[in-house]
Amino acid sequence: MPIITLTTDLGLKDYYVSSIKASILNQYPDATIVDISHDVPKFDIAQAAFVVKNAMKDFPPGTIHILGVKPEASAATPHVAMYINGQYFIGADNGIFSLIFDQDPDKVVELTINQDTDLLTFPTKNIFVKAACHLARGGTLEIIGGPKDAFIQRSLFRAVVNEGMIRGTIIYVDSYGNVVTNINEKLFREIGKGKSFTIYFRESRYKIHQIVKSYNHIEEGDSLALFGATGYLEIAINSGNASQLLGLNINETIRIEFEA
Repeated sequence: MPIITLTTDLGLKDYYVSSIKASILNQYPDATIVDISHDVPKFDIAQAAFVVKNAMKDFPPGTIHILGVKPEASAATPHVAMYINGQYFIGADNGIFSLIFDQDPDKVVELTINQDTDLLTFPTKNIFVKAACHLARGGTLEIIGGPKDAFIQRSLFRAVVNEGMIRGTIIYVDSYGNVVTNINEKLFREIGKGKSFTIYFRESRYKIHQIVKSYNHIEEGDSLALFGATGYLEIAINSGNASQLLGLNINETIRIEFEA
């Protein structure tokens, strides 16, 4: 049974998510529906991309992903569907796909599906679900859209290297308050070359001198740094909320200085 995943900023307070799922089941009763997240910050495609990018690698080939963050279409941001690395992705071409993928898709189409209602405010349900169920039944992209050469490009700030120092930013805060930076382990190893280092944050008010393997390698309540499942440097507090207790938020600077 094909898997259809949902990633939205709708939250769970309202009926919207259940309505999307009901629409899927009405059109394709055998679907397996997986919620990746409905708690993406409102309209934040960068956060949505981070969540999908890290979740998609665990799904089997043939999985169909619906991206319902800023889903409205315009002349500049049409609805698209694409096939890449054995999986399908459906959403608005608002820049989110360039933040998810490090390569061009195998195939991308601009959707030409007619929705069954005159209301244009719920494309995740009225258009994306229709496309997803078509694909789940074994349909092809060519039936539901016309060829599209590429998707809109958008880039995030990359970590910067300067004279034995890496300067990065916080790109994600998870539900535990752990903060994820854009400094990956490969870059850290290449620049550090095994040297001693200091990680500075909050304008150098806080610092960490080691990277541990897990959260419980230090005492409860102490701050720590580690490379998490995403491969990026995280700042956390053992059994605590680093974002709240250390005042760390998205886009704040993290600096690593290596000894000469």
